[in-house]
Amino acid sequence: MVTEITQIPVDVIQNFMIDTFKALGVSDEDARVCADVLITSDLRGIESHGIGRLKYYYDRIAAGIQFPTAKWEIVKETETTAVIDGHHGMGHVAAYHAMQLAIKKAKQYGVGVVTVRNGTHFGIAGYYPLMAAREGMMGFTFTNARPSIAPTFSTEPMLGTNPIAFAAPSDMDYPFCFDGATSICQRGKIEVAARAEKPVPEGWVIGADGESMTDPAQILVEIPKFQAALLPLGGAGETLAGYKGYDLATMVEILSASLSGAMFMKGLMGFDDEGNKRPHMLGHFFLAMDIEHFIPLDVSRKITGDIMRALQNARKAPGYDRIYVAGEKEYEKAAYIREHGVPINPNLRNDLMFVRDALKIEGYEAYF
Repeated sequence: MVTEITQIPVDVIQNFMIDTFKALGVSDEDARVCADVLITSDLRGIESHGIGRLKYYYDRIAAGIQFPTAKWEIVKETETTAVIDGHHGMGHVAAYHAMQLAIKKAKQYGVGVVTVRNGTHFGIAGYYPLMAAREGMMGFTFTNARPSIAPTFSTEPMLGTNPIAFAAPSDMDYPFCFDGATSICQRGKIEVAARAEKPVPEGWVIGADGESMTDPAQILVEIPKFQAALLPLGGAGETLAGYKGYDLATMVEILSASLSGAMFMKGLMGFDDEGNKRPHMLGHFFLAMDIEHFIPLDVSRKITGDIMRALQNARKAPGYDRIYVAGEKEYEKAAYIREHGVPINPNLRNDLMFVRDALKIEGYEAYF
């Protein structure tokens, strides 16, 4: 089990990511967008989608299934809607501009909806509704992903982890922000456990025989072979309402693909019929709602804050002295990470050293 953790300053990690993306051929502006999405993940304590995913993008670009210089393009547009073709470029960039466009439309018409096809992995889904919250809006983001969730009563991975992300401004120090997969855990947590050489809890993943699997390295090998699957929110069967997680994942799949023309489910595996690697062709959905088109922003912010405070002040269960709302832990974690640095374990350090040396990036030898 890996236990040695090094804390590396946030600015060092962010600059290294910018330098890495630039060395891979990403423009300076786009590299900064990509790095900002990733460092936001690290700051919010979501280790699976920050610096830990950097080699993931390196590998995809090196394999020719993600293109560092591809430009996103608006292919259909109305006053309140648009469809963007990401052309298999940097997913963070297409997603950033999609939400920017949704926000622009919402400022004028109250609501803006933008979908993306031929997208690639765009980091944490929560980054994009937070963009809307900063503009005095509520925002939603959905995306499909490679198959990993088994439908209720199945052991075959069919749906992606398909996150749902929503943010709303409040009168507290942070907005309400929910960002969660529609599976019990997302694939990234399995990757984090594998790097840390720790087992995952029983009940997260099942094998083709329906039995629980806990070895993260084995799980990551078996999911692409359709011999392992993540369980939807609620778990196996119907007793704990696993069908709700299954149906939510399906809803995200529909919103991500059926309004953009993107690929879906097994079409997202990243292989053609001959088994050759190809882009994953993801679909994304972005929605921004301008609060001022409904009620005054200050009124909405206070109502949202009142809801959050009421939840925090609910009667505590025995043994617990605090109740959190979505976005609260992440706000506090960001302050801690800014002070203490981003945690890096030895296996992640090895990945960063590999990328550094492969791309001949200088100036980080003191850190990794």
